[in-house]
Amino acid sequence: MIDVRPFASLGAADHGWLDARHHFSFADYHDPGRMGWGPLRVWNDDTIAPNSGFPPHPHANMEIITYVRSGAITHQDSLGNRGRTEAGDVQVMSAGSGIRHAEYNLEAEPTTLFQIWIMPDRAGGQPSWGARPFPKGDRAGQFVTLASGIAGDEDALPIRTNGRVVAATLRAGETTEYELGAHRFGYLVPATGRVEVNGQVLNTRDGAAIRDTPVLVVTALEDAELVLVDAA
Repeated sequence: MIDVRPFASLGAADHGWLDARHHFSFADYHDPGRMGWGPLRVWNDDTIAPNSGFPPHPHANMEIITYVRSGAITHQDSLGNRGRTEAGDVQVMSAGSGIRHAEYNLEAEPTTLFQIWIMPDRAGGQPSWGARPFPKGDRAGQFVTLASGIAGDEDALPIRTNGRVVAATLRAGETTEYELGAHRFGYLVPATGRVEVNGQVLNTRDGAAIRDTPVLVVTALEDAELVLVDAA
């Protein structure tokens, strides 16, 4: 089962400094049919204006993955962490028992990113933050794991859930596969480009909620950059 969710159907909120699109119910956007997908709770498609951002605010018991599409985001938190994550890089914050953080676009251009929240397998624990680069060239033609709580994914940023976040870049005409497993939840979004997933066409920034599909076969109809959450 693949349920395509066109970009135009997503929840929307324009705050001036923040233009947000919500794949799932979030803040003032509520759709009882889009409350999450398995443990995946939030997928926000954000454009943040220059010299603006999210002031300090708290989180607990959530794995928060930021995939920067263009520009850069600067993080600071109550643990004393500070870092700048730019396009091609990924950051993960495990909120654990509680953390306060701020995310600012200190650049001269807008920053675009996906903010992905996944529920942890267990509540509490020491909060943490980490970031690392994932060159897009390394993802050419195949899915590469960016963040994971699955054994064997030691090269990825750690998250505290039975899931992973993967990404791929495909040239027009290229095909790649991902073994999702019949009983797992998948959610795939093309950051750029147009693709076909098991016969279903997705345009740029559309979402696809996937279930009971052991293998995903993805063909790029044009040059594309893809992000996929695989969770149980």
